[in-house]
Amino acid sequence: MGPYLTKPMEPKTFLKSLSISHITLVVALLFFGAIVYFQSNGISTKTDTSEILLYVVPITALLGYFGSKHFFKKRMDKVNKTDSLEVKLKHYQKGCMLKYILIDVPAILGLLAFQITENALPLLIAVCLVLYLISQRPTKNDLFKNITLTDAEKQLLA
Repeated sequence: MGPYLTKPMEPKTFLKSLSISHITLVVALLFFGAIVYFQSNGISTKTDTSEILLYVVPITALLGYFGSKHFFKKRMDKVNKTDSLEVKLKHYQKGCMLKYILIDVPAILGLLAFQITENALPLLIAVCLVLYLISQRPTKNDLFKNITLTDAEKQLLA
């Protein structure tokens, strides 16, 4: 094994720890967004077609949005009905974290692009991504919808 032993996942605290990770990412994005916004000299709506970031941000946002859905679904497809609850929860956790990161990174890029260009488009895209990330909060219903659980496993998570 090695010096780093991991504790088995506790079903009752699983969603709580995943929610803490989710909230941490959201709060960090909101904090960074507030810093970027309040340090700006204003918001411009003029588009400078030579500004490459005004093309990169929407493309990465679309890739992040659709990629988060695609890779989460691929991760959930790997879960077998016969897997143990711990394995199912690990797949769900990895899928959620990948989904959050694929939304988080384009949002950060949008905020950085706004800081550089002070153009409203990257800021608007970042705000939309943050709102979408907030809507992806892990819940029991989402867990039950995305993973096939036995009645006994559902009881352990209740």
